[in-house]
Amino acid sequence: MTREEVIAGLAEILEEVAGVDPADVSEEKSFTEELDVDSLSMVEVVVAAEEKFGVKIPDDEVQNLRTVGDAADFVLKNL
Repeated sequence: MTREEVIAGLAEILEEVAGVDPADVSEEKSFTEELDVDSLSMVEVVVAAEEKFGVKIPDDEVQNLRTVGDAADFVLKNL
């Protein structure tokens, strides 16, 4: 799976869970500050990403996933 595919997948998840326009999703965007994903929605994003990509994201790692790029890095490293 390529980085672009992971980011596209995250964009789909963000649209479903938080109503974020996929066109607004890019690597440098912050989930909370720029994409307005609240903490409850972030939990849903994590669960959906675990299912979609087949990875486990430990609770203590979630706080390190500040941007879309951080999440893509984590997914690619743990595929």
